[in-house]
Amino acid sequence: MRDDGESFPLWGLGGLLLSTVVISAVSMALFWMAAFTLWWQMHAWRTPETLAATRFEAPHGNDGLAFSLLLPARHEQAVLDHTIQRLLESSHAAFEIVVIVGHDDPETAAVADEAARRDRRVRVITDTHEVKNKPKALNTALPHCRGDVVGVFDAEDQVHPELLAHVDHAFRSTGADVVQGGVQLINFHSSWYSLRNCLEYFFWFRSRLHLHAQKGFIPLGGNTVFVRTDVLRDAGGWDQNCLAEDCDLGVRLSSIGKKVVVAYDSDMVTREETPGTLMSLLKQRTRWNQGFLQVYRKKDWKQLPTFGQRLLARYTLMTPFLQAFTGLIIPLNVAVAIFLEVPVGVAFITFLPLITAFVTFVFEVVGLHDFGKQYALKVRLIHYIKLIVGGPFYQVLLAFAAIRAVWRESRGNNEWELTSHVGAHLSPEEIRA
Repeated sequence: MRDDGESFPLWGLGGLLLSTVVISAVSMALFWMAAFTLWWQMHAWRTPETLAATRFEAPHGNDGLAFSLLLPARHEQAVLDHTIQRLLESSHAAFEIVVIVGHDDPETAAVADEAARRDRRVRVITDTHEVKNKPKALNTALPHCRGDVVGVFDAEDQVHPELLAHVDHAFRSTGADVVQGGVQLINFHSSWYSLRNCLEYFFWFRSRLHLHAQKGFIPLGGNTVFVRTDVLRDAGGWDQNCLAEDCDLGVRLSSIGKKVVVAYDSDMVTREETPGTLMSLLKQRTRWNQGFLQVYRKKDWKQLPTFGQRLLARYTLMTPFLQAFTGLIIPLNVAVAIFLEVPVGVAFITFLPLITAFVTFVFEVVGLHDFGKQYALKVRLIHYIKLIVGGPFYQVLLAFAAIRAVWRESRGNNEWELTSHVGAHLSPEEIRA
């Protein structure tokens, strides 16, 4: 970097001019991406009133709706029975549990059938598709749903007994077509990446989805989502060819003006576990990224009525790729500013993304503290160190998942890569029970 006012560019005047323009443009783009990330992360914490408004209202009066709770399970015999038992403990008066198992998965089917024998509120539906995935399983069960509202859970979910009562009240008090509850990964101590994975969920469900609901465009979460049965059937259920069927459903319902209410309460969240291995996490993120790309290419979001909503949709659906690009390009940008001969003003611009990234990082540290406080988890110094050290490596993983998603989509590979579960989010007492 030169600060003596001389002009002796490395590649000549034309090369310097071109590199200056490119570096400045990339730096400003990175700055605004980082600033937007910080904005949505802080959305729920803007004021105490905003934070309070993100929670469920306390229900009052009698239950008014009946629920059909869909529980797709594939090779989930290790965790399925615990999830069914937790759902059966619900305080709500009217619900059924519809477990969907594959015709080629006898171990999981045996667990589901035994639960159905013990309690008549449990029914088992068999998915006979030769090639299986989650949306196909959900669509198989949809015609059999008897409730006013369809809810979706995963086979490893730990669900609060009062959740359905709160969701029922949210539907009746707001006139919502969809209610999205909170989901939280809990086992932050399992590995260096599980800590960041848990924090991602914390910010996504605690803050960002509330922003999306407020703006009238929302990519729904994969579970603890409740949709009025008639609305879901009118929409044709889930897109069984999409690898992010939850996001796709949210985009389609947003595009036709359906009302979505989001609520996050640490007492009411559905607790889950992080993927058990790096490869499992990579495959999960690849599936999500590829699904977002599919939803983007379907262009349902273009039906949104306002330019602002369409802009938010475009940015959101491309976020995985933008985040990966940001994480990789910021260090390169800083290196260019330090080691190449660029004007002082341009060098300053290259550091702008680093400033917002640093503020975001500080907010993540505060968020980790808040996460531990809300869930009564002991966050120690080593966890903050893992958060700091693991950040760059996590960005590399996200970048590789994004590249892998583009590669798979370009080759027409839509195979569903299943994420296995072992109950890492459960306490020893819960596992024994």
